[in-house]
Amino acid sequence: MPIVTIQVTREGNKPGTNAVTPEEKAQLIKGASELLLNVLNKPLEATFVVIQEVETENWGWGGLPVDEYRRQKAKKPG
Repeated sequence: MPIVTIQVTREGNKPGTNAVTPEEKAQLIKGASELLLNVLNKPLEATFVVIQEVETENWGWGGLPVDEYRRQKAKKPG
């Protein structure tokens, strides 16, 4: 029984949104399940997919909280 965990940021993919939509989650679940079916021959009904939405304050990049990293990167030319 495979378990796939997908982590996405809660920044939204479209202006004015702050989360992954239910339709996008359904596509992620379908795609991950079909990948395991096609590559590992795991039946769809045996595959579990967990989607975790991560707030920006809960992750880092380049040794910094992501918001600080982005601020610093925006200040650098080029």
